[in-house]
Amino acid sequence: MAKREIAQLRNVAVTGHGSSGKTTMVDAMLFAARATSRAGSVDGGSSLSDFDPEEKERKFSIDSAIFHFDYKDQTFNLIDTPGYLDFTGAAAAVLPAVETVLIAVDSSDGVRLNTRRMYEYAQKAGLARIFVITHLDADNVSYERLVADLQTAFGNECVPVFLPVGQGEDCKGVVNLLDAGTAPEGTVGDFEGLGQSLHESIIECDDNLMEMYLEGNEIGTEQIQATFKKAVIEGKLTPILCSAAGKNVGVKEVLDFTAACAPSPADRAPLHAQGAGEEPIDVLPDPEAPFCARVFKTIVDPHVGRLVFFRVFSGSVADGDTVEVARTGATERLGHINVVFGSEQRESGSAGPGDIACVSKVEEMVFDDTLRSAGAEWTLAPTELPRPMMSLAVEPKSRDDEQKISSGLQRLAEADPTFNVEREPQSNELLITGMSNLHLEVMLSKLKGRFGVSADTHEPAVPYRETITAAAEGKYKHKKQSGGRGQYGEVHLRLEPNGRGEGFEFIDEIKGGVIPQQFMPAVEKGIRETLVEGVLAGYPVVDLKSAVFYGSYHDVDSSEAAFKIAASRAFREAFMQCKPVLLEPIVKIEVTVPSEYVGDVTANLAGHRAQIEGMDQDGQMQTLVALIPQSEISTYSAELQSMTGGEGSFTLDYSHYEPVPSHLQQQIIERKKKEAEQE
Repeated sequence: MAKREIAQLRNVAVTGHGSSGKTTMVDAMLFAARATSRAGSVDGGSSLSDFDPEEKERKFSIDSAIFHFDYKDQTFNLIDTPGYLDFTGAAAAVLPAVETVLIAVDSSDGVRLNTRRMYEYAQKAGLARIFVITHLDADNVSYERLVADLQTAFGNECVPVFLPVGQGEDCKGVVNLLDAGTAPEGTVGDFEGLGQSLHESIIECDDNLMEMYLEGNEIGTEQIQATFKKAVIEGKLTPILCSAAGKNVGVKEVLDFTAACAPSPADRAPLHAQGAGEEPIDVLPDPEAPFCARVFKTIVDPHVGRLVFFRVFSGSVADGDTVEVARTGATERLGHINVVFGSEQRESGSAGPGDIACVSKVEEMVFDDTLRSAGAEWTLAPTELPRPMMSLAVEPKSRDDEQKISSGLQRLAEADPTFNVEREPQSNELLITGMSNLHLEVMLSKLKGRFGVSADTHEPAVPYRETITAAAEGKYKHKKQSGGRGQYGEVHLRLEPNGRGEGFEFIDEIKGGVIPQQFMPAVEKGIRETLVEGVLAGYPVVDLKSAVFYGSYHDVDSSEAAFKIAASRAFREAFMQCKPVLLEPIVKIEVTVPSEYVGDVTANLAGHRAQIEGMDQDGQMQTLVALIPQSEISTYSAELQSMTGGEGSFTLDYSHYEPVPSHLQQQIIERKKKEAEQE
């Protein structure tokens, strides 16, 4: 395959909110570039992007899809990404692999939550950002209002570059304000005024052009174009384009604009890696430099194995070369290096700076791995991803499937960085955690489709704890005689509260040898085992001190087993006199919503026993910070979606434990007892 110069490469991610027309636009761009002989259809199940069976069935993108193709004198790697918040991790994961982000904005919905999120991710990563208003042929479109909404949300650096020629049913084309000439009939908006405003915005980005402008000197078209591209690369201007991909309106123009104005890997500021010391290392797009690449996507298939997608930042690699995985220090031999076109891999043979490629049969590489030349010491900073918030407990339908479920889920987790699998030590439940209930539903469907095994799910057990609020004493004499050697051990102990989070403290106050020292480890073991088993409702006991101060023994009948039993019984007796309480985990929740929903969200949080800690405003969005019991959040994701029309998001962090209100404590204890009886 012929190689292009790095300046001719365009790595572009297409992002946006769900149902904003991203995938339809990508399909249309591929057809316009003659990279395919047909225009795919999401609704018809023929989209080149949505080739996974789950995507075909559900008719929306779940994972990213990469398309390598040539257009005019550029080589594109165009990446279609999921738009729904449930799968936004897959979109965020590809951003380090590109220089440009096209953000689709549906003409009917305008600025949505994932519009803002993808813009913020791209801005933080220093990527060029281009808005594309889609579905110009929809009913009741107001292009001018949409432009105003974008400027309100993201600033006046958002500048319209395309104007529609007609909109709604009359949509028939787009016109570029940078092109000379007059506006076609039916152009929406002030062509001359907006064109002049665009030129002035471009001139203001360059001091030399500004000086020429103020002095009345003529500024050439090439100077304007070059300055505009530089302003887009530096994030000083964010172009607003438009299209109606379903009618093939504006698609070629968007592709042409991206080819002309989007940065190449050579235009990007040097990437910083962490070296062996504290000083960062500049990773330059030099094919002769040491090799450096990042794994930004993996696919795990039970039959094909692991397929790894990587972006090269420095150096070159060819079929059969060996690279080092920074995370492990191990080396991997790369087999056939391919470029990607949707579900297809096409032979490339090598990859250099700026290239996006894939390789198979490399079992030790995982998402976000830094690949480097052997002996190199750099490691790329980790990719910022949204944190998974929703958990379900998973159990096999059949005991024979337990190992298959665990293995299959682990392999799915390796391919999805926002899907976690872990065993909860207290309940011994196998927990899966993802972005939402829909995300988890899709992962379980993949488990069945790819690994042939199904699972039952239920809400995870809340990790309650038990503790005491007062001091008390307890004693127990374990005495048993049944022929032969008997059992004897007596323990007196005192319990008192410890500071929250300070755990358990065992104190030996025995004097005069009333309990011989060789039996004290058994006494402590009996108490510690009871801590694990719980007393009130079978939850672990925390944050108390236990002082053993008296007891008795028998020269013949005393044993470690006898003193362990006596200590456990004495502990239980004292515990029930210490005004015991259940503790529940409290999490810090940050809920971000448009301002108009703050009242509803605040009232809803109050109904979940949340304590509002504060509120911050950022433009049209407000973030509420609250403390809320973990037991109250199992259904919160669905409630927030319903309250805000999908425009709300939240994050969670563990905060601390607090006593459960007394009326709820008794309900929890009774429920736990019923569960124990049923078992």
